[in-house]
Amino acid sequence: MIVTLIVVCEVGFWVLLAAGLATRYLLKMPRTGLALLLCEPLLEVLLLVVTAVDLKNGAEPSWRHGLAAVYIGYTVGHGHRTVKWLDGHAAHRLGGGPRPAGPPKYGRARARHEGEIWLGSLVAGAVASALLLAAVWYVGGDGDTSSLKSWIYGAWRAVGIHGLIALSYAIWPKKAPEGTAPKTREETPAGKGSAVAARHPQDVADLPVGGPRKDEEQV
Repeated sequence: MIVTLIVVCEVGFWVLLAAGLATRYLLKMPRTGLALLLCEPLLEVLLLVVTAVDLKNGAEPSWRHGLAAVYIGYTVGHGHRTVKWLDGHAAHRLGGGPRPAGPPKYGRARARHEGEIWLGSLVAGAVASALLLAAVWYVGGDGDTSSLKSWIYGAWRAVGIHGLIALSYAIWPKKAPEGTAPKTREETPAGKGSAVAARHPQDVADLPVGGPRKDEEQV
């Protein structure tokens, strides 16, 4: 039952996300779309309640309960980033907004970006561990909680591995190819033109395809 509910929550997450973005940008109902997006945390609350009830009814703690805790932790740590990324692309493709800037590729900016993502993993590990420890305390010494404890070790092992990968970008920063200057977020292909359009939209609208004409270059 727990595994089925996790699948239902995962499917429900994407259904609510798609419905919220479509309502927000296609139907031009931003408040209704926002309300649908805000319903997504309710899926994690439902999963948490069902997991607790399952344990209370005498179910033996197993990998399914550990998976539920890790899923909730991942959603808390990284769910907002996923929603924000998709909302930016939906605003661009459906709402006519500027194209979202891509993540930095080189140098300290890339290291900082990887560090921010790792912080999401750190939050995920902390939330999952808190839920698993609560489950261990709830079951008490009468039940076998070894499977729950193994999920705690696994969660922090994943956080540690991710942290080493993120740290490698700070110790050995990725360098831009020779002959090219490191690009800022506004200069990356994902963000190219969006900053210019935001500052001088009329100039971009009047600019001929292919750039300025030769007779205008010397003006």
